[in-house]
Amino acid sequence: MTYANVFGVPHAYRLTAPANPPSATLVFIHGWLLSQCYWQPVIEPLAADFQCLSYDLRGFGNSNQALAARSYPASHAPHQSPHPYSLEAYAADLGELLSQLDIKSPVWLVGHSLGGSIALWAAKLWPQQIQGVICVNAGGGVYLPDEFAKFRQAGQQIVRWRPPWLRHVPLVNWAFSRMMVQQPLALAWGQQRVADLLAAQAAAATGVLLESTTEAEVHRLPQVVANLQQPAYFIAGANDTVMEVKYVNHLASFHPLFEEVEGNVKVLPDCGHMAMVEQPEALTQAIQALVTVAPVSSPVHDSALK
Repeated sequence: MTYANVFGVPHAYRLTAPANPPSATLVFIHGWLLSQCYWQPVIEPLAADFQCLSYDLRGFGNSNQALAARSYPASHAPHQSPHPYSLEAYAADLGELLSQLDIKSPVWLVGHSLGGSIALWAAKLWPQQIQGVICVNAGGGVYLPDEFAKFRQAGQQIVRWRPPWLRHVPLVNWAFSRMMVQQPLALAWGQQRVADLLAAQAAAATGVLLESTTEAEVHRLPQVVANLQQPAYFIAGANDTVMEVKYVNHLASFHPLFEEVEGNVKVLPDCGHMAMVEQPEALTQAIQALVTVAPVSSPVHDSALK
């Protein structure tokens, strides 16, 4: 595992070799209580045509040390220093990581769930370098007070109740391989989800949960999408009960591409909330088509979602 010091916090990352001939760099951003490893089934086939960067978000996976050491220079903030666990702050982490790695090629961000929201924010902050965004199992923009209150409460309980012995409970990997998916995953993925749940730092897991689900933040995300100059695509799971297709369509509708003939939403059949491990081949093909066909300078002409 390779690490980069991002604002004082070690961030674990993997970076594949540049493609030959040179092409875009794909940056993969994982979701809440997960890690970068879930992208490997997609990165492996894509690495032949694109340089691929995956990393663990601050406080998750192997980027779960020295969180208190974070020091965010005021000069990096567009207006003022954001809350350390806000979507904007995680987008700032990504911008610093790209700067440290000296990524010169055009960048496309591929974000899953929470990672999709972070990707949209990063595209807002760095429109010159980030050429496009692909959100996977990510949507939103609708604030439902009762549902959000229950979601926040349940999420906080999950973070609080994570005994180390959980990984040794019989059949726990079996149970986790069936959570939020249409068809059961391999048991190894269930075990990985347990490991990532236990690895997440409570401050980060709770902080980003609460900061990303305030009424103000939920309503701000559609504004971010509406003001993007880059292409923004959304890939949904037909059977996703965490981020239903209607909420994916809602957020996607704020981008100009939504009104185009081909639109900017693709729905994967027989897929729940973990498209990259449920339908890796279909997701790989969709990403490759979008990045290959979409023009660099215009967000409104694309036929990759046929």
